[in-house]
Amino acid sequence: MEALRQDDPRRFGRFTALARFHEGASAVRYVARDAATGEVVLVTAARPQLAAVPVFSRRFRAEARTAERLAGGWVSPPVDLGEEPEAPADGPEPLWTAAAYVPALPLAEAVAIAGPLPERALRILGAGIAEILSRVHASGSVLQGLAPGTVLLAADGPRLTAFGPLGAAASAEVGPGGQLSVRLGYLTPEQIEGKEVSAASDLFVLGLLLAYAATGTTPFTEGPAEEAARRIAEDEPELDAVPDPLRELIASCLAKDPAERPAAGTVAAELALEGAAGLARGGWLPERLAAAVTDQEARVLALEPPEDDTEPEAGPTEAAEAEAGAAEAEAAESGPEETPEPEDARPEDPRTDGARPEDPRAVPEPQDARTAPEPEDARPLPVPPADASQTNTSPAGAPPADASPVNAPASQAPTAAPASDGDIGEDRGTTRFLNTGPRPPQSDRPTTQLALPHELTAPPGAALVPAAHPMPPALPAAPGTPQQPQPQPQPHQQPSHTQGGPAPYPAAALPAGPAGPGGPGGGPMVSLPLPPAPAPAPDPGASRRTLLTIAAAAVGGLVVGGGSVAALGSGDTAAATDDKPAPKPRRTLPGQAPEPRWIYAHPASESSPLTTAVWRDKLLVVTSESQASAVDLRTGKRLWQRADGAKGQAALAAGDDLVFVASPTEFLWLSPKNGKVVHRVRYTEAFTDLPGLTVGRLAGSSGPVIWFTGSHTVTVKAPKPKKGKKKEKDKEVVQAHFFAYDIVQRKELWRTSVPAGRSPGTPAYRVVAERSADVLVRQDAVSLTAAEVKAAKGKGSVRSFDQKTGKLLWTKKYGAASLEAATTGDEDGALYAAVGKDLQAFEADTTKPLWRVEGSDGSWFGTPLIAGPLIHTTERSRLVGAVERESGRLVWRRSTEVPGIGNAPSLTLSSSEKTLIAADAIQVTVFSAADGERLWKFQDIGSADPKGATVSAPYRALTFGETVVVQRDRSFYAFPVA
Repeated sequence: MEALRQDDPRRFGRFTALARFHEGASAVRYVARDAATGEVVLVTAARPQLAAVPVFSRRFRAEARTAERLAGGWVSPPVDLGEEPEAPADGPEPLWTAAAYVPALPLAEAVAIAGPLPERALRILGAGIAEILSRVHASGSVLQGLAPGTVLLAADGPRLTAFGPLGAAASAEVGPGGQLSVRLGYLTPEQIEGKEVSAASDLFVLGLLLAYAATGTTPFTEGPAEEAARRIAEDEPELDAVPDPLRELIASCLAKDPAERPAAGTVAAELALEGAAGLARGGWLPERLAAAVTDQEARVLALEPPEDDTEPEAGPTEAAEAEAGAAEAEAAESGPEETPEPEDARPEDPRTDGARPEDPRAVPEPQDARTAPEPEDARPLPVPPADASQTNTSPAGAPPADASPVNAPASQAPTAAPASDGDIGEDRGTTRFLNTGPRPPQSDRPTTQLALPHELTAPPGAALVPAAHPMPPALPAAPGTPQQPQPQPQPHQQPSHTQGGPAPYPAAALPAGPAGPGGPGGGPMVSLPLPPAPAPAPDPGASRRTLLTIAAAAVGGLVVGGGSVAALGSGDTAAATDDKPAPKPRRTLPGQAPEPRWIYAHPASESSPLTTAVWRDKLLVVTSESQASAVDLRTGKRLWQRADGAKGQAALAAGDDLVFVASPTEFLWLSPKNGKVVHRVRYTEAFTDLPGLTVGRLAGSSGPVIWFTGSHTVTVKAPKPKKGKKKEKDKEVVQAHFFAYDIVQRKELWRTSVPAGRSPGTPAYRVVAERSADVLVRQDAVSLTAAEVKAAKGKGSVRSFDQKTGKLLWTKKYGAASLEAATTGDEDGALYAAVGKDLQAFEADTTKPLWRVEGSDGSWFGTPLIAGPLIHTTERSRLVGAVERESGRLVWRRSTEVPGIGNAPSLTLSSSEKTLIAADAIQVTVFSAADGERLWKFQDIGSADPKGATVSAPYRALTFGETVVVQRDRSFYAFPVA
């Protein structure tokens, strides 16, 4: 943070600028205050020279709207997006946005102050950024906004301040005719090869950032600058200084092959399963950084507007003046903490023709170098597709005419070149943010995809806009602005802060032209085109909260199965700004979760859901500690809530017109229309001979019949003592029963006495199979008494009860199946149980083994799901599959591709049995039930509010018709399925 300079704006709308906070290639951030309310904000103001370029202006506003959609958690909410001009002005319109100020240090400054971060801080930093990437990648988009200067470290966790390539630009360049290119400081192997970026590209940059935060240096920067591109594309990163527990994860992020990099959700889960906010509770910054953040906050709160603050609010006139004198103003800047140069120190008339100091970072152009002519206008002619072998293969000294560098001398442009405002129109339903036209699969145009263009020494009129380093050269003037010489800035008297972050790669680190560093076009610049804005959001009328929820609905890498990924922009496109036809809606990418039919958020004012159930394919009935409520399955709107259903168990259908809910004290039959209690049966009234009956969890249901356990305490009187002996005390004994009850007729069918369970005494039963003559029941191991556990000797058992009378028929053990082994059965008399790491089938009545399916080492099977001739299997190692029910032959087996944490995924089939849904603590993965093809994956990161509750609830899936309802804690999403 430093004092305002003389040429800095003093007002941004209702905000008064107080100090400079950070300087980037395309914008400057200011600390500002609303004089009326005292609200402190960070204003991001685009450089006037770039604001004059239409494509830059549109992209700047698009990235600002992206920040608005992602607001919350690790993204500070925008306070003001600035005012868009109502009519054309003479000069460039000021571009700025304001976000809430959060005391924080840029990552680069933090590392400079305290050195590499400790492991816990690294985990929180990486998890927080990965959570943001998860939300971005959910829409099939790419962020491209990561850099040491765009990541801030606040007291409660990390923050991200850039939401596209403009915010993270290492340099931005304006060429003749309004062409615009941006160079990112961090490049990926696929970008070096000229390929499209994807969600995996963000993960590579995340790996670079984590390695930098862990070691203080960025991988691949050591060595000759001219070989940096080769190192990025070929060398393995040096990670010896990275903490051992994180080295493998960071190395996987830095994999050369994008397909081998983990997804953002996977990274977030491995770094902090409880979430970055949960892990950061109680503080996370080292003492020196925490003190620096506190000091910054105190200094910001003490800031006052400059005494000579008489400058009016930034407007077109000011912007035009700023544009006219931009080169002079920027030349006076010598670094983030340089004392402003007094006015009388400036030359009175700096406008000397062609006088311009030489950029020490530029590669000199050989005298015999041939310069490619400038294109006739900003819209290149169509280019036939070219394969990789044709890219950049022009003879030395003769670059192709249509691949001219953006900083080619203006004097060499054809005299008949028409003027251009940089507006490039649309083609094929896609808005491009460069003058590129349609993009061929493999093009040698340096502005159609990330290419390695022939770069020339920067001539007047096409200067680079560098990153904010101690001595930044001047900004480029807008097209048509007279050039001015740059007076040399005064040297620093003290070291300055590197608030913009270290230059990830030196200026000469990128490949030179085909003739080598000294050959024609030997400059170091790699031009990165700005990606197209995405299609409009599916529901333009949706609230911002809805848009944020949708953005958080899936995870990067999880939603991309192949192909390119559209770059993140705004829900509005540039076409909307220019009254051009809107682009066609973006096609759903392979692997991307479909758009939810609806999203329902359980009110935060109410307790979290306990159970959820689908009633007659019409209602989603949710019970909680405080009430039962119903959501319309067609619309996702809540219809009613009823306090009588508090703490109720999963709702069931009692006939065609009633909702049955078992509460802790009574059975309830509710109206599906309004939740009104139609019938009520209290346990004290229905079971008068069992006073104080406690009803346990429902064991299962079939049609109108439910099975459940219950227990009550009875007093057993002590026997009459023998003569001369004291009378013993009466004993309190728990008696337990297993019940069958008809919820349509509202009557008990039978009950049978069973052994009481662990205190408080009600055993927890689960029906594993229903057959015509009996039901097979298994008791949860946690409800077994200590004596039962000892007698079992580590083996679980199954009980058979007569369907009509409830009589216990038999109790059997199956092989080496443990007390906790997942077990299920079918109506044909087979029982399937996890035995060690394998899944084994038995004859239920004889315990004879039938077949065995081998599992993964160190893993075990979860509860299988029977579907016709197949049995769908699930393992803790996150393998999901299908085997033939008759023979156990493996049909298919696939991985959900998430860390093996917690239990095996739970399985659910769609109503048609064509789609298999696997839900665990990390995500929901959807497969084709027939062949195991992975269709899509979904994650909801839960509450991203650093002060909010940590969401650790697992996912659940409920199906009806052609829809699956995915639940995680309070959030419900209805997705279409086959």
